[in-house]
Amino acid sequence: MGDNPIYEIRDERFGAMVIGSAGLEELYSGCRWTEGPVWFSDLNCLLWSDIPNERMIRWTPDGTVSVFRSPSNYVNGNTRDRQGRLVSCEHGGRRVTRTETDGTITVLADSYQGKRLNSPNDVVVHSDGGVWFTDPTYGILSDYEGHKAEPEQPTRNVYRIDPASGAIDAVVEDFIQPNGLAFSPDETKLYIADSGSAKHEVPRHIRVFDVIDGRALANSRYFCSLDVGHPDGFRFDVAGNLWTSASDGVHCFSPDGTLLGKIRVPQTVSNLTFGGPKKNRLFITATRSVYSIYIKTTGAQYP
Repeated sequence: MGDNPIYEIRDERFGAMVIGSAGLEELYSGCRWTEGPVWFSDLNCLLWSDIPNERMIRWTPDGTVSVFRSPSNYVNGNTRDRQGRLVSCEHGGRRVTRTETDGTITVLADSYQGKRLNSPNDVVVHSDGGVWFTDPTYGILSDYEGHKAEPEQPTRNVYRIDPASGAIDAVVEDFIQPNGLAFSPDETKLYIADSGSAKHEVPRHIRVFDVIDGRALANSRYFCSLDVGHPDGFRFDVAGNLWTSASDGVHCFSPDGTLLGKIRVPQTVSNLTFGGPKKNRLFITATRSVYSIYIKTTGAQYP
């Protein structure tokens, strides 16, 4: 692996997960800030957000690139629920939405306790149908990635939307700026990034919580910190390793929080997802471009 400058091997376990001959492929460029990659295995395509350009873009493995949605209402993070529907965080609408199979858009959340949300950022869906999302203020800080406004919520929270009642509960209220989030493969833990270090002199870390009855969180604790940049979006592989965005590329952490290694990317990475027919292709959104690279492990996300 020493002849491949893409990889920084910190632990032999990382060497077993990457492919020495694999190259980092730039799939598309010309965006302003790429985010929210989500793979559709049934449609064989990747979607992502180009937030400042207020559009969502579709890529297929034959190299075809097209606009999926424009205007997008400054969509940031995306995921799919267990029925395969697209769930998105809109900075412009300050809301979480679901795209139905007929293309119509359903609003899942746009307020909490009678006040508008800040700017929903990233979202995951539990197997029970509960929708969990983060709500920092990035989308209302300026007109670049949304609409400048004063926050109405006193804190930057993480929320859960109940799948049966639609009720919205704040499950964590002590983050500086909650950002990416993901469940462990067995859904017993929820990991949440705090990217407050981008604007504040605070740790650039990911915290982990125990999931209680699929509805609440407990036992908050430190999981890891980044040595370069701050954590944004991240995903898990089937072995429970956490792959996170960073300023110098993608960092991979073992289940015990050990930094195993890095995949270097020439632009600041915002998010990533696993995809391809075998879920062994890592798709990476990074500033103006989207990259991909094949690895030896597979992603744990569904569907």
